[in-house]
Amino acid sequence: MPNPNRGSVGFQSSEFEQEYERPSKTEMKRQSDALQALGKELVEAPRDRVKRVPMPEDVRDAILECQNINNHEGRRRQMQFIGKKMRTLSEEEVAIIKRTIEGWKGASKADTAALHALERRRDKLLADDKALTVLLEEAPHLDVQHLRTLIRNARKEQAENKPPKAYREIFQILKDLQKAPSAEPSPGPDVDVDAPDDEDHE
Repeated sequence: MPNPNRGSVGFQSSEFEQEYERPSKTEMKRQSDALQALGKELVEAPRDRVKRVPMPEDVRDAILECQNINNHEGRRRQMQFIGKKMRTLSEEEVAIIKRTIEGWKGASKADTAALHALERRRDKLLADDKALTVLLEEAPHLDVQHLRTLIRNARKEQAENKPPKAYREIFQILKDLQKAPSAEPSPGPDVDVDAPDDEDHE
């Protein structure tokens, strides 16, 4: 005789499996909140960055439209709409958006650190004459007389509480130097290093 209880044990019930695999209400709320927060980050990001994020056009349009809404209630409703749109994204699309935003944050941190390093170097140029010698060793093409004048003027600006015109110009020189190639290519074995450089047209 067939066992009437067969299938009721050993997790064989398909109903049980479906119920077990379904996310809990708490988990669904957590996922929904995370997507809403992701949408908010996109709304608060610069428009040109948002336009470059790989995502469905309707989601991007909703985000860009929200950036143009100043009315509090209108913006709140649009954010709800964005949350709804975000929930239509696949896991892969969400992952791409997250990686893009993380890339922005990483780039911002790196840019901030680089600017702080330039500021420290500028301050060292004003405080220590040896710092100029080190700088010229790294970049001998710089105009030493112009730099000395700028440093002298920047010190005077600070002493007399004047607008930091020279101070800012020194920073710009250092910034431009950082963007340039770190080192010029070494001459090959057949290059006459004493010959005049007639090819420097850049």
